[in-house]
Amino acid sequence: MLQIKFLDLSKQQKTIEKNLKLNLDKVLSDSKFIMGPEVNKLEVSLANYTKAKYCISCSSGTDALILSLLALNIGKGDIVFCPSFTFPATAEAILMVGAKPVFIDVGKNTFNICYKNLLNAIDKCKSKKLRIKAIMSVDLYGLPANYDKLNSIAESFNLNIIADGAQSFGGVFRNKKVGNLTEITTTSFFPAKPLGCYGDGGAIFTDNLDIKDKLESLRAHGKGKGKYDINYMGMNARLDTIQAAVLLSKLEIFDWEIKERNRIAKIYSEELRSSFQIPEIPNDSTSVWAQYTIQSSNRDEVIGFLKDNNIPAMIYYPKPMHEQPAYKAFSLNKDLSVSTKLSKNVFSIPIHPYLTDLEVEYIIETLKKANNLLL
Repeated sequence: MLQIKFLDLSKQQKTIEKNLKLNLDKVLSDSKFIMGPEVNKLEVSLANYTKAKYCISCSSGTDALILSLLALNIGKGDIVFCPSFTFPATAEAILMVGAKPVFIDVGKNTFNICYKNLLNAIDKCKSKKLRIKAIMSVDLYGLPANYDKLNSIAESFNLNIIADGAQSFGGVFRNKKVGNLTEITTTSFFPAKPLGCYGDGGAIFTDNLDIKDKLESLRAHGKGKGKYDINYMGMNARLDTIQAAVLLSKLEIFDWEIKERNRIAKIYSEELRSSFQIPEIPNDSTSVWAQYTIQSSNRDEVIGFLKDNNIPAMIYYPKPMHEQPAYKAFSLNKDLSVSTKLSKNVFSIPIHPYLTDLEVEYIIETLKKANNLLL
């Protein structure tokens, strides 16, 4: 019986082994472990990749969100809209700067923020004379949100917008890459992400020079031109040079990996659409397939069957943010039924680029068997 990994970083490491060793050896030889030359090289490479003017690296995807909020002067008493169906870091970052999250529902097939629900929540907040400041969208599972609509809504209500691209870096919306779709985009380089390092790491993308300069200060304790000239209340949030070296190695094969993920996703969608509710990718978008997530009302039984056949599956996420104990107080928007339903039905199957054709076929056939048994 095949033994399938949900993510296979060991195969990826073998693919980049020669270049990775050269990059790491140089860091060790130079001993410039904080803000070494690889950090700047990575930032330039990522900015060129996305066509954003500026890339500011940092210590994690969560810190990227916090730094972005601080750069926009968002703080105590401010309202930030974000999806309920997301990883906790999204809402966590909002609370860390003293602002308040208002949770928004998501689309049942794209899993991204619901624009109608967002507009209703904006109207409700305005009627209560709350200080609305920003929208923090989340490109869930690798699919960029519709930033034409989001940017239009943000402009209409004079709101800032932060795109949480932790799962979508490398994705495309209407011929523009994630990182160049809105005012500020953040991403994460957590090892399990499509472009991941060997620890924590993150980055922020913007075309605004003032925001770029402030972010560079904030990530280094708020310092000015001199090391001990402190202009802002900042953070210690720099990216380690070693992680930059890892990312430079992985960036060389990143586009190939995205193509492989999309090739596998196409096979999954063609073979599984008659058995499960599959993800919906608009014609003008390219997902990087951080996860391939399907829906089933018999999720637990299906996952159990997969486990019995040595196929790992994960649930992202079993409980939406508005139902989490730490966030139940932030319940201004009550219309979150899709997020609640998705948390009961979704599960993700392996889609990393090092799956063999035999493994992909085995996953598909096992899922079909599970579905037939449960009919």
